[in-house]
Amino acid sequence: MTTPIKVFTLATCPHCTRAKDYLDEHNIPYDAVNVDFLSGEERNQVMDTVRKYNPEVTFPTIVIGSTVIVGFRSEQIEAALKELGGD
Repeated sequence: MTTPIKVFTLATCPHCTRAKDYLDEHNIPYDAVNVDFLSGEERNQVMDTVRKYNPEVTFPTIVIGSTVIVGFRSEQIEAALKELGGD
């Protein structure tokens, strides 16, 4: 798959863990950003990015191509991947 998947998470968020576990179990490559591990300007920039995708800034925020999924919703992840031509 050529389109990267970005997962914005918090280390203490159980829904974030479930989302990453789901992607791992299905061998779907993704880039995870643990927002709570960031600080200073880097954290501010990432929070601005998350806010653009998800104005309520809740986690996980998953970006697959042009699709934004807020929370862990396996059926939405599957649909977004199919739209990209994935499995």
